[in-house]
Amino acid sequence: MIEILSPAEVDRARTSGALVARILQNLKGRCDVGTNLLDIDRWANEMIADAGAQSCYVDYAPSFGRGPFGHHICTAVNDAVLHGKPHDFVLADGDLVTLDLAVSLGGIAADAAVSFIVGQARPAESVAMIETTERALLAGIAVAHPGARIGDISHAIGAVLRAAGYAINTEFGGHGIGSEMHQDPAIPNTGRPGRGYQLRPGLLLALEPWVMSDTDQLVTDADGWTLRSATGCRTAHSEHTIAITSDGAEILTMPS
Repeated sequence: MIEILSPAEVDRARTSGALVARILQNLKGRCDVGTNLLDIDRWANEMIADAGAQSCYVDYAPSFGRGPFGHHICTAVNDAVLHGKPHDFVLADGDLVTLDLAVSLGGIAADAAVSFIVGQARPAESVAMIETTERALLAGIAVAHPGARIGDISHAIGAVLRAAGYAINTEFGGHGIGSEMHQDPAIPNTGRPGRGYQLRPGLLLALEPWVMSDTDQLVTDADGWTLRSATGCRTAHSEHTIAITSDGAEILTMPS
């Protein structure tokens, strides 16, 4: 289903997006050497509840996971890249962490992810990988406007990732979002311009470029959820929810 939101619903999406951005920034600021992933999940739960919102993850049980997910945020570290299930793991200096959060407030969901490095160590390859996903995300947003097509977004994202030397996995990518977290249209992280669904005002999209440093192959953890690079290499993932407006794309999950 492709859902087109009313102006009132887009306003509610702005509120949901601002909440997601605020929680992610708070959690990022609290992550340090010695932080346990289960503490991050607990903090997320507390902030979601305090806002009167609902987690999109706790009861989520799609075909690709061993559901329900049972936690409030995805926490992926180093070689984990998507759907990282929080567990008893303590962060160390130099760990590359991705936090991926989706919440629903007022009946409208928003979804975002941020990758960052914990502590003082700054591995150059990890920094470059994070920056590349962020640039790819902005490139996809820049071409998202009424009349453009999904393929234009996919092509823009993929061009940045390929130029930086990364292989692209198309099993998972961006998606429509609205009254539910995952909706059509699917937005692969590479594609052909001029193809696919034509964007129109009121459409909400979650764009999420992600890469692995030396492979495009994934393996699934024993937890049935966490996706890791097949070679054990590091990964990065950046995501924003955007609304297509008459003027272009509005980023709803941008930190203030």
